[in-house]
Amino acid sequence: MVKDVKVLGPGCKRCQTTADMVKAEADKLGVAVAVEKVTDYAAIAGYGIASTPGIVVDGKVVHAGGLPKAEDIGKWLSA
Repeated sequence: MVKDVKVLGPGCKRCQTTADMVKAEADKLGVAVAVEKVTDYAAIAGYGIASTPGIVVDGKVVHAGGLPKAEDIGKWLSA
């Protein structure tokens, strides 16, 4: 099953790094992911996120603001 992951943010360096971290953790765990970058502010606000980058896994907001920890990404992808 493919995990649907959205990285929410304006496209800044931290947002790109977050997307790269998600892909790296997914590869490490052998989890198939479809990573989508959401840069539209209205769409980001629709998730209730005020601080970016944000991460949404399978429709559920799991992180907002700052770079996530790699081990946390692993937990979100394994759930």
